[in-house]
Amino acid sequence: MEPTETDRHIPVALSSASVYPLSVHDAFAVASDLGFDGVEVMVTNNATSQKADELIHLAERYSQPIVSIHAPTLLLTQQVWGSAWNKISQSCRMALDVGCDTVVVHPPFRWQGNYAETFAHGVRDLADAFGVRIAVENMYPWRVRGRETLAYLPHWDPVGQGYRDVTWDFSHAATAREDSLEALKALGDAVRHVHLTDGSGRTFRDEHLVPGQGTQRVAECLQHLAGNGFEGAIVAEISTRKARGAGDRERLLAQTLAFARTHLGQTVAVD
Repeated sequence: MEPTETDRHIPVALSSASVYPLSVHDAFAVASDLGFDGVEVMVTNNATSQKADELIHLAERYSQPIVSIHAPTLLLTQQVWGSAWNKISQSCRMALDVGCDTVVVHPPFRWQGNYAETFAHGVRDLADAFGVRIAVENMYPWRVRGRETLAYLPHWDPVGQGYRDVTWDFSHAATAREDSLEALKALGDAVRHVHLTDGSGRTFRDEHLVPGQGTQRVAECLQHLAGNGFEGAIVAEISTRKARGAGDRERLLAQTLAFARTHLGQTVAVD
């Protein structure tokens, strides 16, 4: 008998960014304790996040496969792995080393010259060369004194850009005041990867709220993906930096995991 859509298990993983300022090691430990299906490693200034052998050891120790590598394309990681193209190449190489096939990247900033101008073709060529999927993440417009500033090239919105693979982030969508459900429908099969979070849309800041605490139709989006052949991973990427008291960070992450399981139609673990 052929498997049905409901038989296909969409992995729900934990981004190492969700435990910041704790370490990558902590991300694997928390993911294991709470019952996630894997970990997305964001490459940062943290030495462990840059070493495939140490990441493999953590994955094996905690029985948490690495589902994706987030390339160091953030402003805060400008000094990691040199030039922009080298950051992506190194991330692709690491993905292969740790046994995953997805690399998450941000679109270029307009001031990054030739890298920005050749980005769309360049990521496709690198994806083909390494045999991985380079999923370009949706961002949001920068606003100065209420006016939009063109920070990204070709655009902060991947819809209509022709990318083969896209990462969709609900917090970024809220900041951009986009409708995620309509965007996911427009992107169709290009949606490879999802950062599970939320945002209020009332601020220009990137909030990374627990899903369900913002204005995005996150539940409907997960239901849409579960019923439309989505073959990627859902990765919890919420901010827990303001967690207070013992177990508060774990409570927020467990809530996020339960939200995903519920709206993907998966069994929710009960303590």
